[in-house]
Amino acid sequence: MDAGTLGVLVPILVPIAMFAMIFGIIYLSNRERMAMIERGMDPRSSKKPINRNYVLTWGLLLIGAGLGLFIAYMLDHTAFATMNNDGNPAVYFALIAVFGGTGLFVSYLIEKKEAKKLEE
Repeated sequence: MDAGTLGVLVPILVPIAMFAMIFGIIYLSNRERMAMIERGMDPRSSKKPINRNYVLTWGLLLIGAGLGLFIAYMLDHTAFATMNNDGNPAVYFALIAVFGGTGLFVSYLIEKKEAKKLEE
């Protein structure tokens, strides 16, 4: 597919795909509510519990991702500086994912400890 054809198809297909996605989400949500009403359940009472620690979760995720990016940058400019390459993008992605996941895990442990403290 050449660039001209792709340039014509993208402005047409992207809005159609976005509309289909939004319509599908609303349609499925409505069907779920209707099925709950048919079974005699209250659709308002089935909400998932709200995570009150979302600030902690997002904060530790972003701190972990930033730390991973910083360490990847330091490794790229020190340990991998002798290699003739163009930035080692795999190192950046890997360390951002590892440290971001570590931040999420630490957030989980903190929330678990707080929940256990509240139970006692």
